[in-house]
Amino acid sequence: MIDRELDIQTRDGEMNTFITHPEEDSPHPLLVFLMDAPGKREELHDMARRFGSAGYYVMLPNLYYRQVREFKLATEGREKMHEHMDSLSNAMVCEDIATLLTFADSDSAARSGKIGCVGYCMSGPFAFAAAAAFPDRIAASASLHGVSLFSDNPDSPHLDAGKIKGEMYFGCAETDEYAPRQMIDDLEITLASSGINSRIEWYPGTFHGFVFPSRQGKYNKAAAERHWERLLAMYRRCL
Repeated sequence: MIDRELDIQTRDGEMNTFITHPEEDSPHPLLVFLMDAPGKREELHDMARRFGSAGYYVMLPNLYYRQVREFKLATEGREKMHEHMDSLSNAMVCEDIATLLTFADSDSAARSGKIGCVGYCMSGPFAFAAAAAFPDRIAASASLHGVSLFSDNPDSPHLDAGKIKGEMYFGCAETDEYAPRQMIDDLEITLASSGINSRIEWYPGTFHGFVFPSRQGKYNKAAAERHWERLLAMYRRCL
């Protein structure tokens, strides 16, 4: 595997981004990996490497780059984390993704054309919004225990669901105070009426954050492995 840490220039500053991909058989299909609220960290680098080892060119940006180059939950706390979360919007992240696409299109290790996207927790709605914002590029996108997928906000991603041309997957924890069942039920109705190729899957016996090995009391290995199976199968189908 080839790992790189690069600063990618955006309109708002330098977005430090982790990139990983196989050493051989380039170019590889692009996968944009959007972080959860605790931020870009080695745990996510390892997850990116797992995608990369399956044959993908993976870009994991620090979405908090406008505020901080490196965020550490253990030292800065949840209040600061929520400040960083609240500083983001679907439009801002989609603008960042556009910058990532421009960079990848200039890198011989990345294949042009159809790409994949995945967002965890706070980035679930970003991955959802991106699938609608880039319908001719994003052929497969996923939200894992995503929050704010259906809301009264004027930029709620469900409002643009009908623009999505690719496949969309939503993996939901059975017990999730940040993504209550009513929200997912409302989302399911919207998706059914939109006619897009989508799937909502519940993960029994799980809690918010079940895919992350370091999330003590929440990590569920069997469910996490199912999520890997689902995503990798979708990307094989679509990219």
